[in-house]
Amino acid sequence: MKIPKRLQPLVDDGLIDEVVVQLMSGKEAQVYVVRCGDELRCAKVFKEAKQRSFKQAVQYQEGRKMRNSRRARAMSKKTRYGQKEQEQAWLSAEVDALYRLASAGVRVPQPYGFVDGVLLMEMVADAEGYAAPRLDDVTLTPEQAREYHAQVMADVVRMLCAGLVHGDLSEFNVLLGPEGPVIIDLPQAVDAAGNNHAAAMLERDVNNMRAYFGRFAPELLNTEYGKEIWALYESGELHPDSRLSGSFEHDARSVDVADLMAVIDDVREEEAERLAPAWDND
Repeated sequence: MKIPKRLQPLVDDGLIDEVVVQLMSGKEAQVYVVRCGDELRCAKVFKEAKQRSFKQAVQYQEGRKMRNSRRARAMSKKTRYGQKEQEQAWLSAEVDALYRLASAGVRVPQPYGFVDGVLLMEMVADAEGYAAPRLDDVTLTPEQAREYHAQVMADVVRMLCAGLVHGDLSEFNVLLGPEGPVIIDLPQAVDAAGNNHAAAMLERDVNNMRAYFGRFAPELLNTEYGKEIWALYESGELHPDSRLSGSFEHDARSVDVADLMAVIDDVREEEAERLAPAWDND
């Protein structure tokens, strides 16, 4: 096929020998199957910010740490340089997450490099060597659904133990390889300890998987793995090999409204005193 403009520099530099076919086009990127020597790999070409439809970047970037203080200061401003640095940080997040999660034992595509907004990574193949299908494109038996759901929950646990929450996990960004599910699409992965939305995102990720696998194994619809996993994480009891039950005991204690209002009143009084002019205290 004709070489896309964004891939031409990688062909010129010898990183890609041939562009075989376009695999998919999504809200964030276009993915191509490419040949690198004797191997078939994937080249994920990220779209420019103005072309992307993913609009919640700020929410997902909360808590991400910058190694370079100059870059961090620039990103906090609205200058052209700051916007460029923010865009680069957003794009490189997936590469960082892939290396981090692969090291943690999470089944993700192996990354091979990131050049000029193009991520080179493993092509996850099916048993016949073709590009593996997404979960959304397959029909499962109840036994397969239970097995694959357990594998995904184990990877969610390993991911959280590595400090990350996927943030956009669904049947559309999990591939089905010969050995089971492979999690993809991680540019929006959030820092579990530094992002105030991490708990809600993790529960949404897990509930998305529950709804999908529950189509084939309806008993999964009654599980609460998201709340269980986060509760273990908050208490410091979550480990990569934690055994989950899928159940969660909700706090049924009633709230003492009077006590809560007293606390709120105390906070208001303290804030009023703090903001009062200095001469009011004379």
